[in-house]
Amino acid sequence: MPKSLLDRLDPTNRILKRAQYEAFAFALLDGDVQVRNESHSDPDDHEYRVTIQDGVPVACECPADETYDGPCKHRVAVAIRPRILEVVATIQLVADGGRDVDDHTPSADPEPDSPENCDCDDLGEFPCWECVRTSRRDLPD
Repeated sequence: MPKSLLDRLDPTNRILKRAQYEAFAFALLDGDVQVRNESHSDPDDHEYRVTIQDGVPVACECPADETYDGPCKHRVAVAIRPRILEVVATIQLVADGGRDVDDHTPSADPEPDSPENCDCDDLGEFPCWECVRTSRRDLPD
């Protein structure tokens, strides 16, 4: 039976509780998550980037993540919010050109000559882009 994300991170009870009750704000950053702790009097000094790899918060820029064993509260705060991880996974997938990084199978695009790629019937004398791109038809003068 596969381990849950929290089982894999194995946070202490103290970190888990803080990840649940502190007032965190989240922002997406190029496939990672910025976590801002609004519980502090100066939240600007408590913003950290959490790096996500394969749906797992693997690192944080905060001092605690470097200093202590186990995940920091920022990584756990992201891990207990599956919707944030889903959005990050989608952004990372789009940034990768729409290919799942674990999918090593060749592209299953239809052949350029196949009728599924042709929209010329709906365009009258004007060819579809696929026909122009593959030189099956030329643009009218």
